Amino acid sequence: MEFKVRLFATLRKDRGREMMVELGEEWTARAVIDQLKIDEKDVAILMINGRDGLLDTKLVEGDIISIFPPVGGG
Repeated sequence: MEFKVRLFATLRKDRGREMMVELGEEWTARAVIDQLKIDEKDVAILMINGRDGLLDTKLVEGDIISIFPPVGGG
């Protein structure tokens, strides 16, 4: 199954802005993050098709996963 992944801010470094990810048997947002070698602590907001998502949300082919890191500032 194939999914579109959009990365934001610091997560884009060395990975790019947008990519297609193909998964084997496990079709969850956590599996996408694992395949991209993103540490779960580096995920502040996870959206699936523009809505709040959870790491264990089951994905459907064609889903768009957006991943945002924590942001700091003063």
